[in-house]
Amino acid sequence: MVAPEVRLSMLDRSRTRVGCPEGAALTHTIERAVAAERLGYHRFWVAEHHAVPGIASGAPPVLIGALGAHTSTIRLGSGGVMLPHHQPLVVAEQFLMLDALYPGRIDLGLGRSLGFTAPVRRALRHERDEPDTFADDIGELRDYLDGTGAVTARPATERQIPIFVLATGRGLALAAQLGLPVVVGGPMLDSPSLGELLEAYRNDFRPSARAPEPSVTVSVDVLVADTDAEARDLALPEAWAMARSRQTGEFGALEPVGTIRDQAWPNQVRERVEAHLARTTAGSPASVRSRLDRLAERTGAEELLTFTSTFDRDAQLASDAALAGIMTTPMTTQVMTSRTPAPTRS
Repeated sequence: MVAPEVRLSMLDRSRTRVGCPEGAALTHTIERAVAAERLGYHRFWVAEHHAVPGIASGAPPVLIGALGAHTSTIRLGSGGVMLPHHQPLVVAEQFLMLDALYPGRIDLGLGRSLGFTAPVRRALRHERDEPDTFADDIGELRDYLDGTGAVTARPATERQIPIFVLATGRGLALAAQLGLPVVVGGPMLDSPSLGELLEAYRNDFRPSARAPEPSVTVSVDVLVADTDAEARDLALPEAWAMARSRQTGEFGALEPVGTIRDQAWPNQVRERVEAHLARTTAGSPASVRSRLDRLAERTGAEELLTFTSTFDRDAQLASDAALAGIMTTPMTTQVMTSRTPAPTRS
């Protein structure tokens, strides 16, 4: 049976920009969500990064509340809440409140990443050598959301808030065990074992009240422009910030392309920039569609979560619109029929 076409969603990390107050990144995120809703995006998610200079979003529930006040139909959520930093009851209360304010529109993506540096981890009262309680914490959080926990999280609701696991290889196995959808991205998409890991997730999936079937979302950096060269320029500010962070230890604000080109490019930085650009799906509409078709074929994903950012906000919004236009055409028949079917269970 032919599967439905791949849904299109967006993750915005509230990247700061040189020349703008850091707080403006949050307003930019809201404006982007309003545009994404108008363009027909399925979800709009925000991130949790603590004490990272180039990112203004450290509290997803707060930002989601603001997004809900400016939108009316698009689903809103977290990509994700880093559960090791939070008590499950508190997370449940936050997202139950959001669901009460914006009924049926709230998603909860959960990750296990710790703070990027030792000082940040200490500030969050968490160290790398502490026991991994991620699986137990998800179970406890799910019980609070469902009203079956040791105490009743409020406001109580009969709706189920969807839960997603931001997964590595180990996370895929956990999501299959818990019967939850997964979001995969980053280096994992380039792993030679990706197909085997996703097949194992689908085969081992235990249907749950939240997800009767396995579901895979792929998170990928996508930028669309009239030409491949123009799209490559759009990808340069993020690539430059990532490359420079390896040299300076600080992930900085996005800079204009012209400013970047005028700076010295040490060989190591140049190599890292080129490696980042190679991993980014940036190009003309035809080039991007071809790469996304191949990605969908490799993963059998039901949903694409794009997390792109660039300095030029007008170009960013134009890229978002162009990507929405690309995705209105159904994926190829070969892609849509390539997913591994969920096993039949008695």
